[in-house]
Amino acid sequence: MWAWLANLIAGPIIGKVIDGYKAKLAAGNDRDRMAADLAAKELAVDQRASELRTQLLIAEQGRWYTAIIRPLFAFPLIVYFWKILIWDKVLGWGATDPLTGMIGEWAGLIILAYFGGRTVEKVARVFRR
Repeated sequence: MWAWLANLIAGPIIGKVIDGYKAKLAAGNDRDRMAADLAAKELAVDQRASELRTQLLIAEQGRWYTAIIRPLFAFPLIVYFWKILIWDKVLGWGATDPLTGMIGEWAGLIILAYFGGRTVEKVARVFRR
């Protein structure tokens, strides 16, 4: 009898609690679905932005006068180092003064940018993912 009385009194209350919980779950699922949809759209936008940046870089570097800037800065250093290695050290035909002052600093920065720049780009790409 007590069970019947508890069921009679609590039945509508428990039913409303269960209905409210079901509504909350449905709203939560809608919210989760909307969050997943937004995340997917954000990923698609990021991917498209990356594609556009790549296309822009290819368009800018595709011209000979924009692509030749780095090699033009590196060429004097290549000549200098080959002269030191081949002419001075290997053949022993001379002595080249070391680069000093700002020119030495520039040479170091050019070498760092030329060889280290691509490495930094690759590492940044790994960490971005």
